[in-house]
Amino acid sequence: MIFALIQELNLRKNEIDETIETIYIGGGTPSILTNEEINLLIDTVYSLFDVIENPEITLEANPDDLSVTRIQQLASSEINRLSIGVQSFYNEDLQMMNRAHNADEAWDCLVEATKFFDNISVDLIYGIPGMAKDRWKSNIQKVLDLDIPHISTYALTVEPKTALATLIKKGKIPTPDDGEAHEHFLALVSILENNGFVHYELSNFGKASYFSKNNSAYWLGKKYLGIGPSAHSFDGKNRSWNIANNSLYMQSIQKNELPNETEALSMQDRYNEYVMTGLRTIWGVSLEKVSTDFGSEYLEYLLKNAQPFLQKQQLQLENNVLKTTIRGKFFCDGIASELFWID
Repeated sequence: MIFALIQELNLRKNEIDETIETIYIGGGTPSILTNEEINLLIDTVYSLFDVIENPEITLEANPDDLSVTRIQQLASSEINRLSIGVQSFYNEDLQMMNRAHNADEAWDCLVEATKFFDNISVDLIYGIPGMAKDRWKSNIQKVLDLDIPHISTYALTVEPKTALATLIKKGKIPTPDDGEAHEHFLALVSILENNGFVHYELSNFGKASYFSKNNSAYWLGKKYLGIGPSAHSFDGKNRSWNIANNSLYMQSIQKNELPNETEALSMQDRYNEYVMTGLRTIWGVSLEKVSTDFGSEYLEYLLKNAQPFLQKQQLQLENNVLKTTIRGKFFCDGIASELFWID
């Protein structure tokens, strides 16, 4: 697979003409790659593209992949940021979510990782059925105790045909409660902001200089190139995605054919995406940008549809920028959908 990824990079070397600022190795379990394979991928990026000095190079990993030895190995690679899918420090939560790691592995890998990496992000899940607010606060506190500079948090979602969905259907686990998730979210925001974190995107909190540059680029509408099965790319006007099937992906690459589909985004698509991503961030939705990029009709539509949320103080207008308030953050995606342009 590693050589297929390298070949895809070669096939797509002319798609991005901007300087590369971040390299993100994620999806599946990329931590099973050896240092040699990781460095080969990164070196290929350097050979084909213009890369800034000291780019952010992130590796996604789960606690069960991060033994003491593996962390030490990664520290000697070109990786300079780890994103670790902890989810919870309690075994009952991890078992319910069918995670491969246990609470001790979650804690131990972070203790070891902080010895070698300064830039670490931890994923946590809230809104878990039966999770008392005190236990949720304890999860947050454990990350704070380790002085982790970035936290990504997500409300539990139940995907169809999963073990969790089956347990809920059988009545062995209650359905996630939106009210409970909202309480967890408000506690999260309060605790992290009181501890020096900036809530710079709906699901993401970072200390100064530790915002995810990779994710920020996506929310700000910058171009990106994704390689490998299921990977998505964006060139500013078109979105493309690779096929998910590993075998078909490999077969196409071996024929020097790109295994992807492309969709040209309409003005309506680009406006809707800008509203969605903008409202999720501290940068908000610029009225000037809407007027310049999409025209006065879109601007008038946006302001008209925003009025109910401005009156409910879920949105605010500051310096010609539309943003969600603390009251509106949790409902951000729903608010954005009401501002979409729909024919």
